[in-house]
Amino acid sequence: MRVSDILKVKGNTLYTVTPDTALHDAVNTMAEHDIGSLVVMEYGDLVGMLTFREIILTLRANGGSVGTTTIRKVMDDHPITCTPETEVDEVRRMMLEHHVRYLPVMESRSLMGVISFYDVAKAVVEAQGFENKLLKAYIRDWPEEERQPAR
Repeated sequence: MRVSDILKVKGNTLYTVTPDTALHDAVNTMAEHDIGSLVVMEYGDLVGMLTFREIILTLRANGGSVGTTTIRKVMDDHPITCTPETEVDEVRRMMLEHHVRYLPVMESRSLMGVISFYDVAKAVVEAQGFENKLLKAYIRDWPEEERQPAR
């Protein structure tokens, strides 16, 4: 299974912001749309990711307030990415190794979507469920072996 398979099921709704967007506005967008990340784009290029992790760290540093901070000051400015052709097993390894929950999906310089740890887990569980159904049907339809006469 590839990332493109997950994107087909997930759809192509994307939420992006610019680095100069107020963090307060980004928090409102994330809460309004029930999302855990925003892709930060500038002049058509991916320049960062903002996740709830960066927001929580900012809240801690500022005594519970995001203040007038812009996204540029708190975003992850070197996010790891994958492509639509990346295998899901590789995405799982990348997410675990780099301790990230959201990966932008890039094709050349174009943003194709974002996949989350949840999206990957859901796809894996669904694939395993499908395989289990196939195996159970195969076993249920297993031809009976011819019985050998007793000696």
